[in-house]
Amino acid sequence: MSRSGYTLPVFAIAAALAALHWLRDRQPLKFASVDLIEPAQIAEIPIEQVAGLSENSALAITRSDPGDNLDLTKDTPVWALVEWREQGDDAVIIKGGEGIGRQVNADDKPAIYAYAQRLLQENLQRILAPGEKITVTIILPQGRSLAVRTSNSAFGVVEGLSLLGTTGISQPLSTPDQLAVFRTELQNKASHFESLVFCIGENGLDLARKLGINPEQLVKTANWLGPMLVEADVLGVKEILLFGYHGKLMKLAGGIFHTHHYLADGRREILAAHCAIAGLKSPDIQTVFNSATAEAALTYLRSLDTATGSDWVNQVYTAIAETIDIRSQEYIQSHSEHGTAVTTCGSILFDRDRKIIVKSKTAGLLIGKLC
Repeated sequence: MSRSGYTLPVFAIAAALAALHWLRDRQPLKFASVDLIEPAQIAEIPIEQVAGLSENSALAITRSDPGDNLDLTKDTPVWALVEWREQGDDAVIIKGGEGIGRQVNADDKPAIYAYAQRLLQENLQRILAPGEKITVTIILPQGRSLAVRTSNSAFGVVEGLSLLGTTGISQPLSTPDQLAVFRTELQNKASHFESLVFCIGENGLDLARKLGINPEQLVKTANWLGPMLVEADVLGVKEILLFGYHGKLMKLAGGIFHTHHYLADGRREILAAHCAIAGLKSPDIQTVFNSATAEAALTYLRSLDTATGSDWVNQVYTAIAETIDIRSQEYIQSHSEHGTAVTTCGSILFDRDRKIIVKSKTAGLLIGKLC
């Protein structure tokens, strides 16, 4: 049985609670009790070190433990600097220090997202006395170096990691045990809805909610798109909207239905093939093929459109989206006992700015029903 752990924001708040405790009592905590909010439970997080830096400031350190997950933040130290403050209206001000990424598309705000903000605010405010004010600075000493091994920059986060997530529990997303969890959620939602939306990760879930899609119809799949599509068909789900970052979702156009990069990565081949079919010139196809990321390839295609007044992005990505739909149907049929598919699939691909690039024809019909 795989072991779950906690997401990065949980360790940030644990460190902040330990630092605040030191400011109050001048005593180190061995464990900090964190209300996870989502889910509604308390986590006891070990505190590695606490130090008073002055009469009005203290620093505490925890260490990330995401459980049996393929997570590069495993064992990374998480620091929280807490300082008493007299000025300002807010009881708790949260800042991003070294190793916390900047959102280049949001005025360089620290990449501390809604759940992490809520976790910090609610846990800290409840133990502050009336009139007390603090500033909390979250620091990830290894964040800048770890960030280069992530896709953060593809979503406009640079120079560090994000405090991202919608829950305090970190599940091992790449293990069969986690697939069982996803299938259970799918079975529950399939009993209530004929149309569902599959999102690989948190960015898709967040954007889908912002578009007005009912959260009860959203299903997280992580990298298990193939098994989840087959399960949906068995359960009689009529329509599935595949909603994802183009660098992940386009793998389905190449017949790759487990999208973890450790297993397969044909993104540049898929993009280059569709560019060739669309009629791009050989030097442009080579540039796309040699692009470091799918986002860089998309940027190049957009620059071609701007320079020549062409419509390559729409042509190429429309073809990819339609191919995703076809390959998904074929995948379901190939795993069906009857050789036919109950479930119809449509796909929507978005870019690093969480802006939709393209909707397949089927997706265009589905999104009208879902929003």
